[in-house]
Formats: sequence, structure tokens, C-alpha cells
Amino acid sequence: MTTTLRPAEPLQQNPDGTRSRHYQVCVNSRPVGAIHLGTHPVFGAAVARIMRLRIDEPDRRRGRGTVAALAAEEVARGWGCRRIESAVPADPRAALALATTLGYVVRNRNMEKPLGAAPPVLPDGSAVRPMTDAEFGPWLAKGQEDYAGDWIRRGVPEAEARAKAAADHAALLPDGRATEGMLLSVLEHEGTPVGTLWLSVRGERAYVFDVETTAGHRGRGHGRTLMLLAETQSAASGNRRIGLNVFAGNTPAERLYDSLGYTTTQYSMYKPLL
Repeated sequence: MTTTLRPAEPLQQNPDGTRSRHYQVCVNSRPVGAIHLGTHPVFGAAVARIMRLRIDEPDRRRGRGTVAALAAEEVARGWGCRRIESAVPADPRAALALATTLGYVVRNRNMEKPLGAAPPVLPDGSAVRPMTDAEFGPWLAKGQEDYAGDWIRRGVPEAEARAKAAADHAALLPDGRATEGMLLSVLEHEGTPVGTLWLSVRGERAYVFDVETTAGHRGRGHGRTLMLLAETQSAASGNRRIGLNVFAGNTPAERLYDSLGYTTTQYSMYKPLL
């Protein structure tokens, strides 16, 4: 039997500059699923995304998804793409296993946890205050540099990584420190600044965009305190869940989040197209 992709629509040129197309996954011309392929809105036309891949239940576990994904790579090469990415749900595990088998590498993962009825109590000696205007500029510059570096170390060309860092920060903090729904906090321990927290409290789910312990104060539990602070601020704002992103290979952070009860909801994966 032959598995192929059949276009379900003309090639779409979208308002954000991306192109995309829906395809039927067919076996001997019989539709057995669907795939949605497009280019990346930030990284540009050289990066493709598998935005959705579905194989109908009667045809699963027969290699249809594998062949469909490989066929999508050929389409992406025809578009001139040099890399392909996909967001893979943590459940079912079969999706992660398929992507790994095809050579995709985990770049980062999204994690979440429900908030308890009672907010956590910060350790003795810990105090929190809002970030000042004088602190915001240097914090923002360092944050963009570190964020770009995270992407560069995980296969993204430097120019693309820096463009993404600038675009993401501009979109999330359009009014700087005063952006509505964003909390920028400094953690102090016995009067000394030891870390910073950037937390979004929009909607029912809060989101930790950045947490960092100051150099010279690491390894003393302040990272855990910052995460407890995130839960406290989230609960105070009426949020019921809290989420975050962690880059693969950041072992201390991964261990901390696991120990605090966060669970993975989605993997972001990529593969060079040779």
C-alpha cells in the first residue's frame, strides 16, 4: 500500500507572511487522516511547521503517521525550508516516540501545575518588591540576550534567534514595566537582591516568562523561593493554574520544576532538513 499526501486546498499565502496548506493523508487514494503544514511566522520562510497531524483511529499503528511526516518534509524542502518544527503533545506518548524516531530533537517543553487552595509561604528572610525603572533597562537587555542565546544553542541561526528575542519581548511588554497583567518582581534575602521574576497573570492561567537567581547567590534555594513567589502572586490574582517553558538541557531548572509538581503538556521539537 502507498501512503501519499493529497492537497485539500490551494497553497495559502497568509496575512502574516507565512504560507500554509492542508493535505489529506491517503493510502491508495483512500483518505486516512490529515496534515497541516506551514512556514514559521517568526523564523520565516526557511522554517516549516507541522501544525497538525492526524491519522484516523482504524489506520493508526500501521506507519501512516511516519510516512505522512516524511512526505511533509519533502514538501517543506520543495518550499526551500532548511528546518522543520512541530509541537508534540505529551499525551499520547506515541506522538513523542514518532517524532524522536524521525530524528526530531526536543528544544523545549511547556509545563503546568494546578494551584493549591493555600498559597505557599516564603522562607524567613525573603522579601519581595516591584522592579524599579532603573533596574528594568538592564534586566530587559540581559533577558533578551540570554533568551536569544538559548535558541542559538539549540540550533537556531543567530540572526533568527535575536529577531525572535526582540519580537517576543516587544509583543509581551509593549508598555515596558507598566504592561498590564505583567508582574516584574525582585526577590531580596535579608535586604540583598538575589533574583528576579517575570510573571503574567492574565486569564485563568498564570505564566512564568522568566525567573533568574542573581550570580553569586545561586545554589542557596532562591530559585525555589522565586517559584513559590510565582504561585503566591498567581493565586492572589485569581489564577487557577500556572505554566512555564523550560529549554531542554537546563537540568537544574527541570529538576526544580519536577520537584514542585509541574507536569509536561507539550514538547517543541525541530529537525534540520538536509
